Amino acid sequence: MSERPTFSPFWHRVRAMTPRLRPHVQITRQHYRGQRWHVLQDPATNQFFRLGPVAYEFVQMLDGHRSVEDVWQISLTRHGDDAPTQGEVIQLVSQLYNSNLLAVDATPDIEQLLGRGRDRLRKTVQQQAIGLMYFKIKLLNPDRILSWLEPILRPVLNRWGLIAWAGLLIFAIVSILPHWQELMSGVESTIAPSNWGWIFAVFVVTKLIHETGHGIICKRFGGQVPEFGFMMLVLMPAPFVDASASWAFANKWRRVAVAAGGMIFELFVASVAAFVWIATRSGGSPLIHQLAYNAMFTASISTVLFNANPLMRFDGYYMLSDILEIPNLMQRSTSMLKYLAERILFRVRDIFPPTSARDEQVILTVYGVAALIYRVFLFFSITLYVMGQMFGLGLILAVWTAAMWFILPLAGFVHYLASSPKIADSRPRVVFTTLLLAAVVLFAVGAVPLPDRRYGDGVVESPGRTGVFAGVDGFIEKAHVRPGDHVRAGDPVVTMTSRELLAQRESLEAMVREAESQESAYLTQNQAMAQIAREKAATLRRQLEFVDEQMRMLTVRAPRDGVIVGRDPHTGLGVFIKEGTPLCELVDLAAVRVAAELPQTEGSWLFELPREQFNVELRTLSRIDRVVTGKVDRIIDAGQRELPHAALGVQGGGVIETNPEDRSGRQTKRPRFRVDIAAADGTADSIGAPGERVRIRFTLPDKPLLSQWVDRLQKIIQGRVNI
Repeated sequence: MSERPTFSPFWHRVRAMTPRLRPHVQITRQHYRGQRWHVLQDPATNQFFRLGPVAYEFVQMLDGHRSVEDVWQISLTRHGDDAPTQGEVIQLVSQLYNSNLLAVDATPDIEQLLGRGRDRLRKTVQQQAIGLMYFKIKLLNPDRILSWLEPILRPVLNRWGLIAWAGLLIFAIVSILPHWQELMSGVESTIAPSNWGWIFAVFVVTKLIHETGHGIICKRFGGQVPEFGFMMLVLMPAPFVDASASWAFANKWRRVAVAAGGMIFELFVASVAAFVWIATRSGGSPLIHQLAYNAMFTASISTVLFNANPLMRFDGYYMLSDILEIPNLMQRSTSMLKYLAERILFRVRDIFPPTSARDEQVILTVYGVAALIYRVFLFFSITLYVMGQMFGLGLILAVWTAAMWFILPLAGFVHYLASSPKIADSRPRVVFTTLLLAAVVLFAVGAVPLPDRRYGDGVVESPGRTGVFAGVDGFIEKAHVRPGDHVRAGDPVVTMTSRELLAQRESLEAMVREAESQESAYLTQNQAMAQIAREKAATLRRQLEFVDEQMRMLTVRAPRDGVIVGRDPHTGLGVFIKEGTPLCELVDLAAVRVAAELPQTEGSWLFELPREQFNVELRTLSRIDRVVTGKVDRIIDAGQRELPHAALGVQGGGVIETNPEDRSGRQTKRPRFRVDIAAADGTADSIGAPGERVRIRFTLPDKPLLSQWVDRLQKIIQGRVNI
């Protein structure tokens, strides 16, 4: 590794200055990874600056009498190679001065002071513009309110309160697990437009409690909370408090507690809401029941997906930074990636990583890559969602965010290539390397054909599926088969009993005997009466034959050869069933196929490509290690809103969105393409048993990645955007 340049051509600008720390600056000692650090805080502006031991000693020696040159010479004598270079001293002094932490005994330059204020305002506006989806609006100082609340909650703001909170959370989870299916089925009604007003109100209230948690715990440990306002979180107003005073806490677990305080308060609300939701499931107020569900939904989902996510600069990020003892994790990970790019790709000399610790370098690299990938994912997912709800606003948001997140950094990189002094000696080589890398990437994604795979979900079904029904009313006495059994036509499935039919048969037999006796008696006395008795007996015999037929139907038999599927007949033993009640189903395993469902945005290629130009692979969820080659048998070109089986819908364990008002679980929210797929080798039994869910992979002709991405993006926009 090359040596740091000791001297700077700009040293003459600061060498004679005699600066000192401002009297109101507060200093806190902290420890990170066994090394002592000092945090400088300006209470007036809530600005923080963290210094290592050598840099802190350098700043402490700036007493308003010693010049910067004198202090630097002392530092060189004491620390040798570990002393800051002239360039590092210039950077340190300028950063402290611009943060209003350093004063200089000289005639104040009013224009310079105003310029610093304008620079801070400009940076704030730039940050708000870049973070359009997360910009903040300050309203008031909540310190007096929090000072009143903190003593009230102080008895539970300790380790015993944390244990009680954890017990309540676990008890709420255990209590709600038996109602999991009902809980999941309520998601659709919660995000329905008719509930938007209530979900918005509950969201604001729960987030207000969340931010109150941050503020109260910060006050509990002696910090100040100077700001309260609203942050537009993806165009949704969410309250916020400024609890950054915790950054100066010496104990890292207190800093973690402040960062976790909002989630602790919010999950407490979710736990209480869970008990209210359970209590109002039957007989309670429908409005209270829905509000409790809304509170559970917002206080748990948003907390887990946003606040606890360390890849976003919310609570989880600051908790991870303190637990890993890596301050400024986001900025330093970005600096680490920049260093790696300069060092490996551009071979720039005289540069140094943000840390010399090997494990810290690995953490910064991994975090930086993960955060970069997540930022791209977040941009596309949020933009597409907003465009799906409000196209015009979503389009503006997409253009603005793309400009701020991608175009401006690209412009900054171009400026770096054109004017950075780091690459002054090797600028042509760096520019050539950049252009070469860009050409390689463009060629790789835009010209190299790669496999194009599309995916779908399906279910194994039998076109010859036949129901087995009860022919008469009766009690199930015996079941002869179970699901999976092979039967032949005429084999008994269940045997039933009916006291009514037995009594009716005995009565008819007695009436037949009586009519026959009357006929015999009238034969010698009255031929007309004998004829009437004969006809009566014949009628009764026909009725007896009908009853005998019904008696035979008490033994329900298989209507054809096949395999028993569906309901187990043994579960109905001793149960009274009425005529026409389904007992089970019969399927023909020699004719099974896969009924696949594809969204309209993903299935258009089915009509554009001949069937011989793409391959189909099937995997049942019960045997994911077994791949069956399939072939498209039939495509229904009209959009269908009914699934072939409820197992494909979310209520049946699948992934396809269904209409929450449909009890069958088969009505989809959007039309879909139906594709029937058979086994390519013609052996239907290789696919699986009817009713099994299947994951389907279609392999299309190879295309460059860029072409695939554009096609997918176009299809996604077509499916989500309502113009």
